[in-house]
Amino acid sequence: MQIKFTIDRFEGDMAVLIDSQGKSIIWPKNMLPNDIYEGSALNFEIATDQERELRDKKTAKDIINEIINQP
Repeated sequence: MQIKFTIDRFEGDMAVLIDSQGKSIIWPKNMLPNDIYEGSALNFEIATDQERELRDKKTAKDIINEIINQP
């Protein structure tokens, strides 16, 4: 899923981003590209990270098994 934002303005070290429906979010300026300015168009992609979820589940299972199998 992609969400499109426009940089509305900067407030200190934060950027105010507006979507096409007029909803805004505050985003850290240091987590945006260096060459941005007010009016820049941004695309955010939101996706699940199944590989990380599987890795985290395996880690949790390993910890539980280690606790259960301790003498």
